[in-house]
Amino acid sequence: MKYNQLGKSALQVSEIAFGCMSLTKGAADNIRLIHAAMAAGINLFDTADLYDHGDNERMLGEALKDTRREEVIIATKVGNQWRADKSGWDWNPRKDYIIAAVEESLRRLHTDYIDLYQLHGGTIEDPVSETIEAFETLVQQGKIRYYGISSIRPEVIRAYVQQSNIVSVMMQYSLLDRRPEEAALPLLLEHNIGVLARGTVAKGLLAGKEPASYLNFSADQVAAAAAAVARESVPGRGPAETAIRYVLQQPAVSSAVLGIRTDKHLQDALAADKAPALDEKTIAALSASIPANVYEQYR
Repeated sequence: MKYNQLGKSALQVSEIAFGCMSLTKGAADNIRLIHAAMAAGINLFDTADLYDHGDNERMLGEALKDTRREEVIIATKVGNQWRADKSGWDWNPRKDYIIAAVEESLRRLHTDYIDLYQLHGGTIEDPVSETIEAFETLVQQGKIRYYGISSIRPEVIRAYVQQSNIVSVMMQYSLLDRRPEEAALPLLLEHNIGVLARGTVAKGLLAGKEPASYLNFSADQVAAAAAAVARESVPGRGPAETAIRYVLQQPAVSSAVLGIRTDKHLQDALAADKAPALDEKTIAALSASIPANVYEQYR
C-alpha cells in the first residue's frame, strides 16, 4: 500500500481509504471486513455522525476498539444535526453544537481523540470564524488532531483556506466530475492542503454500470467516457482501477475514499492501489473523452 502525507499534517494516509458509509447497518461481516482492510494496509477510515443516526460511527468504534489505536486514522464529520424525532436533520455549524457533538462521536468511536474532524458541508453564509474557533478549541483540548472540510463549493473552500488551519478537503472528483480542476485543486496544492476524493467511479458508471445521465452529461456522453476508460485499461488495471488512478494522478489528491461493503469491494479497492499508474498519453485521452465546462448549474 502506498501512503501519502495529508497536506501539512503529520498524518500518513493510505492512498486508498475505507469509506464506511457503504457498510450495511448491523452486518456481522463489517468488523471482519475492516480488519481485513487493515491487514492489507488501509489505515484511513472515514465515517460521519450523520450516517445511520450515529450507528456507523458506533460500528467503526466496535471494529477498532481492540486494535492498536496509533495504527489507524479515524476521520469523521460534523455539522448535520438530527432532529429529536429523527425525521431528518438540520445544518448546524455553530460552535456550541460542534463542541457538544464531538463528545458523542468520541463515545461512539471508543476513542479519546479523532485524527481528522471534518465539517460535513458548508455555505458561504455560515459563521465561518465561529466554526473555525470550535475546531481550534478541540485541537487545543486534544480531542481532535486535525480538522478539514467536506465541500465542493469553491467559495467555501477558499474561505477556509484563507482563514483556517484545515489540512484536508473531501470532495467529489472523477472523470465525470472535474469541477475540482477548475479552481479547487490548484488552490489546495498551492497551500499544501490534501484532497480526499470520493465518487471516483461516478456511482459505477465508469466501471461497467449501465450508462445513465450524470450531472449535466447525457447517458450517451457517459457511455463515451466509460468506453474511453475501457479502452485505456490494461492488464492489471481494469476500468474501475483506471478511473481511480485518473483521480490519484493529481498531485493534490492524497487518498481516494472508496465505499467498501463486501469482500469484492475490498479486493477491487486494493487492486486500484497495485494498478499501474497512468501515463500522460492515457490521461490526455481520458480527459478528451468528455466535454469540459458543463457544470455551471452544479456550482
